[in-house]
Amino acid sequence: MFTRLARWATLAISSLALASCGINSVPAAEENAKAKWADVEAQFQRRSNLIPNLAEVAQAASENERAILNDVMEARAKATSVNISADQLNDPAAMEQFAAAQGQLGQGIGRLLASFEAYPDIKSNENFLTLQSQLEGTENRIAVAIRDYNEAVRQYNTTIRTFPDTIGANIIHGAEPMEPYQAATEGAEVAPQLDLSPAD
Repeated sequence: MFTRLARWATLAISSLALASCGINSVPAAEENAKAKWADVEAQFQRRSNLIPNLAEVAQAASENERAILNDVMEARAKATSVNISADQLNDPAAMEQFAAAQGQLGQGIGRLLASFEAYPDIKSNENFLTLQSQLEGTENRIAVAIRDYNEAVRQYNTTIRTFPDTIGANIIHGAEPMEPYQAATEGAEVAPQLDLSPAD
């Protein structure tokens, strides 16, 4: 009887010791950060999917806007060709390349939408207004998804560096810090502000 009780006590103490050494908390924090990264990718994909609609609206614009549109389409192709897998979230160079491609696309969209202000017929077009609203909403969703991802990365990086979780993180999981998302260009994560008021 005493031996059985001692075994249960040893098992309970061992379980508590393992739980406090990052056995569960490190993978949980890592999976949370990966899930948040998937949200970031989904929002960037949503933005990319809106670009063909932007091309339709731009057909009525002048050659200058078509040139900007071509830049946007090229930036879209580049942005969609640069992907980050969950296993690369600790690679600063890969994250920087991804951020640069997305930043270039965001800037191109902002320039194109701002250039449309010279065209009253485009500004009054219901499709343009809907598209502009969707793009602004998407930029805001991207900003929120990036903020949530960076918070999850902060929590994960803190977990793997603090005692006692660092024991399990280093010995059992071989955990490495993840990279937060950094906008490649200052303000690239902010939705473009467009003035759609009538020109004087």
